[in-house]
Amino acid sequence: MRRMTRKVIIDCDPGIDDAVALCLALFDPQLEVVAITATEGNVSADQSTRNVQALVEQFDPPRYPRIGTASPLESAPALNTRQFHGDDGLGNAGLQCSRLHHQHPSDKLICDEVRAAPEQVTILCFGPLTNLARAFRRDPAIVALVGRVVIMGGSVQAGGNITAAAEFNMYFDPLSARQVIRSGVTKTLLPLDLIQQMGVNLSFLEELPSEHSRAGRVLRRILPFMFRAYHQQLGQESIVLHDVLAYLAVVHPELFQNVEMCVDIETRGELTTGATVFDRRPRAPNRPNSEVGIEIDAAAALDCLIRGLQRAGQCTS
Repeated sequence: MRRMTRKVIIDCDPGIDDAVALCLALFDPQLEVVAITATEGNVSADQSTRNVQALVEQFDPPRYPRIGTASPLESAPALNTRQFHGDDGLGNAGLQCSRLHHQHPSDKLICDEVRAAPEQVTILCFGPLTNLARAFRRDPAIVALVGRVVIMGGSVQAGGNITAAAEFNMYFDPLSARQVIRSGVTKTLLPLDLIQQMGVNLSFLEELPSEHSRAGRVLRRILPFMFRAYHQQLGQESIVLHDVLAYLAVVHPELFQNVEMCVDIETRGELTTGATVFDRRPRAPNRPNSEVGIEIDAAAALDCLIRGLQRAGQCTS
């Protein structure tokens, strides 16, 4: 009997950790990646679109997803992530790709794919929530048609990683983040508190697929850059692959402990723009609107990560 697969859209701003998560998802038999939509964030809109296309071409999965192109955000803050991801977002690997002949805006592609499979599509958001908010404005009815949204972002008690109060994805486009969080879509939020529980040390490089595989060649070109950057910029010998946790939350939900919380996003604070605010008062006036990851079985998650990459290596040898 044919095994049922879960349809997913991956919305991302590649980004080295995005690339690892894409590699895992594209070769996971439990998933049908129907689309990958690029968004501005770690890199510019144009670079994000190029990176998505280059990664898909380099990995050459058995089924090619549709690709959505990113559009610039007019109010984007001036942030520099080059020290962690390189000038091109992928460790200066210089991955090449051919030009897209038929370009589809990311927000329209999200609407089309959700409409094509109502209540069956899970959307994994690795970057800022710009595309999803635009999709909800373009076609408000799809809010009720999305199966689930899994969001990498926010912080409960861990503080911020781009300002003292805000995590990068929420800070980059807080208005879109607030729109998505306040919408009625079923959502899971994976905050920094959870992500920091799963560090990956240098020995991980030895677990990557062989350089004789397509997946191995790409990952071995880009991941050493991130290890060097964490060592030079943060004095750390281990790295955190943020977006991998969003993938794991979909295919291995048993590894996570989640709680229901009421979440909102600060959009105007001089010191707190982009901060995620969790109302944990005993008699909070608003009902919970999000499932929030608070704990992960880190050892089991790392094992799933390694096995997933080895599968990708086997599929691309």
